[in-house]
Amino acid sequence: MYRTHDCGQLGIEQVGETVTLAGWVQTVRKFGSITFVDLRDRYGISQLFFNESLNTQLDATPLGREFVLQAKGKVVERSNKNPKLPTGDIEIEVQEFSILNAAATPPFTIEEYTDGGDELRMKYRYLDLRRSPLKKNLELRYRVNRSVRNYLDTKGFWDIETPFLIKSTPEGARDFVVPSRMNEGQFYALPQSPQTFKQLLMVSGYDRYYQIVKCFRDEDLRADRQPEFTQVDCEMSFVEQEDILQTFEGLFKHVFKDIKGVDIQEAFPRMTFDDAMWHYGNDKPDIRFEMKIQNLKPEGKVFCDALNDIDFKVTNEAESILAIVVKGASEYTRKQLDEMTEWVKRPQIGMTGLLYFKNNTDGSYKSSVDKFFTEEKQQALAAFCNAEKGDLILVLAGKETRTRKAMSELRLEMGERLGFRNPDDYKPLWVIDFPLFEYAEEENRWVARHHPFTSPRPDQVELMNTPERYGEIKANAYDIVLNGTEIGGGSIRIFQRDLQEKMFAALGMSKEEAQEKFGFLLGAFDYGAPPHGGIAFGFDRLCSLLGGQETIRDFIAFPKNNAGRDVMLDAPSSIDQKQLDELGLFMK
Repeated sequence: MYRTHDCGQLGIEQVGETVTLAGWVQTVRKFGSITFVDLRDRYGISQLFFNESLNTQLDATPLGREFVLQAKGKVVERSNKNPKLPTGDIEIEVQEFSILNAAATPPFTIEEYTDGGDELRMKYRYLDLRRSPLKKNLELRYRVNRSVRNYLDTKGFWDIETPFLIKSTPEGARDFVVPSRMNEGQFYALPQSPQTFKQLLMVSGYDRYYQIVKCFRDEDLRADRQPEFTQVDCEMSFVEQEDILQTFEGLFKHVFKDIKGVDIQEAFPRMTFDDAMWHYGNDKPDIRFEMKIQNLKPEGKVFCDALNDIDFKVTNEAESILAIVVKGASEYTRKQLDEMTEWVKRPQIGMTGLLYFKNNTDGSYKSSVDKFFTEEKQQALAAFCNAEKGDLILVLAGKETRTRKAMSELRLEMGERLGFRNPDDYKPLWVIDFPLFEYAEEENRWVARHHPFTSPRPDQVELMNTPERYGEIKANAYDIVLNGTEIGGGSIRIFQRDLQEKMFAALGMSKEEAQEKFGFLLGAFDYGAPPHGGIAFGFDRLCSLLGGQETIRDFIAFPKNNAGRDVMLDAPSSIDQKQLDELGLFMK
């Protein structure tokens, strides 16, 4: 038997017992003729005490960091207890030990705060995973997984697997493709989601389905993206939008309470896409704080009287002028405001400058453009924006799309700087009534905002017969947003063949192309497809939010780096000529 207990298990209750532990050497501390060793495993750390006689053995076979060690001894009470460790009241007085495996000196310290950079830790991921922060992240991931499954089980959902080798239907992100040896010149694709399979399961009568499933997208990476990721994929039959929202609002409430001890009683707020874009500048609003965006010049027309009769080119020629009121921030210094001006000029924000208007606590006004805005004009602007004494108004002006995106980012940045974005303050909401279509200028055609299987809102189905009104149609779709991050989305699906064919036609597909790509689904609709809808949410992303971190990478055991590479395996890599010949592939 390698061990009788784990390294996080023992306490004062076990004093006097003889135990055997096994694990990795965290630290070795030698004090003359005695030695203390911290032994670590997945469960915790226990201190080992080596007396003078055993020290002779240690001198002959010294222990190093990350050696795999087995030690047998008696549990004794520590004279200098460590309140930071669950096992800090005791230590093991070692009677005998065995080095199970020696270890090379690790390339970085395997401690909570390591000296290893990202790429180095990715290369030696199996060592990085020994560190406590990553262990806690993977433990949280497991607990979230279990919590989700437990809830869905109580609601009658079945976990049903779907294939990973499917047909390529490039409508969203780029597919990862897999050549077929047995069908030379043809390719499988790895699924971006099990979308059509879960719809087919509804046709098959399995009215409550879910999977916690791997998905694959060949897209540029960032903190919350990986080429392979995990989503919780769900579908239900004979439901309307309200049924979906109630069911999965219940799921999130269950997870928040189970994992974080946060008991959310009230219903999640609901916000239309148009309101989200108008007040927050994006479709995933962070509602932990107010600071809503105010439109001073909607659709190129002056709406705020303070902008009338102003001889100021920046505002006069701007397509859009947006403002936010930062409560109690009129004391911001010139240096701080200059810093914010430089912040909005960064390439990723893309503005040429920032206007500010201070409503000082003494009732006076001060702005960056006093030359153009009299005190009366500044007072009118403050009144329009509902700014009070002590408030700061920040204004951006320029092209509509860029200005709205920049103001959205500025609002979030100010919220961050002022401490309004507490990661432990959970504020979920539903965003509904998205556009069904978006117009792709470069392609000169309509594209689906979500995917081509999303149905129009029931009261707007007839608009599918009027192409010139496609831009008015709202989708019967919904996103769930948490603290400014979209964590999931779904829709009520199209389940009638004629409406699905209209959708494909609206997207520019010929009947032949629709049949070639999706004939299996259209054919299934001929055999009694029920009304159905569902949702999928990013499991990695949810875990990172519950863990209070921005990147999903540290909640995945073996992730890829920002270039999509597994630097531990050195993948992707070339394959040999024999494999290429078997697949009928030729390299340029």
